[in-house]
Amino acid sequence: MSLLRTDRSFREEVRHRVPVRYLPQTTPDHLRGTWRDAKPTKIEASLAAALRRPTHGWLVAAASADVPADRTLMRTIAGREVVLWRDTDGSVLAGPGACPHLGARLEDCDVVDGTVLCRWHGMPLGRDTRARWATYASYDDGVLVWVRLGQVEAGEQPTDTPVLGARPPLADSIASVISLPVTCEPRDIIANRLDPWHGAWLHPYAFSDLAVDEGESTPDKLVLDVAYRLGRTFAVPVRAEFTCPDSHTIIMTITDGEGIGSVVETHATPLHGPGAHPARTVMTEAVIATSERFGFRIARGLAPLVKVGMRASATQLWADDLVYAARLYELRRAAAER
Repeated sequence: MSLLRTDRSFREEVRHRVPVRYLPQTTPDHLRGTWRDAKPTKIEASLAAALRRPTHGWLVAAASADVPADRTLMRTIAGREVVLWRDTDGSVLAGPGACPHLGARLEDCDVVDGTVLCRWHGMPLGRDTRARWATYASYDDGVLVWVRLGQVEAGEQPTDTPVLGARPPLADSIASVISLPVTCEPRDIIANRLDPWHGAWLHPYAFSDLAVDEGESTPDKLVLDVAYRLGRTFAVPVRAEFTCPDSHTIIMTITDGEGIGSVVETHATPLHGPGAHPARTVMTEAVIATSERFGFRIARGLAPLVKVGMRASATQLWADDLVYAARLYELRRAAAER
């Protein structure tokens, strides 16, 4: 019996040290259909719960790394042109994207001592510029830049900071960000992520052995087990939770398996104002990966190279998922116009 216990302990130790499992990829003719599990009423209930959560007006504007210290960056958010730049202390500032002098776009302008210098005539614009060019509330969380420009929901008040989900410490993580535009509304991006059942079919190169834990899941939280593919033969199983801290955000958090605490944040930022059609939305995904393994510490030292691969993988997945989101929008608009 002692030998048996020792053998089991050894196998458990190996499983802990080596997260990769031998999991040959299932061919389509043997892959279990998930259409019965992906009940429209279930997805709609989760989406309705997400849409009830307030943003307090905060929307993602850009990746933190995209806002330089000496130049401006332009974005369109909820139908408004927005200019982003950094103050002398490194904090992010945001303001209207047109110069109040003659309306020049404040794109790629010089920033000197925290002040934007308009490219047309050098008009200085900053935190203390007169009221008709007042700056917007902005927030840099270390990975993403937010601007308070969206609608503040009925019964809610603007807040000083956006609603943020839990993240691993950035000093112990590798973070990468991608942003992709699509013709749909923010709700369609969220609905796509609230349907995890499509993963093994739409992304067989990336996911397999996906099973939603119905006993642990609620309209406010999806709990599932899934294996991340490492080619056709091996995979890394994890357990994950999907939650929505606000109506424009959904977060996947790894709760068991390799990379516990790692998160994938998906944010949907409308380009146009409410009710404008065709609607355009920017999907921003931030992957913040962490691990206690020694090899991950080496990977952090190679972060610039690792991020290239992370961004490529995320872009490949969203090439499929944006088609999904656009189709949801197309069908909803067609039904509304009948």
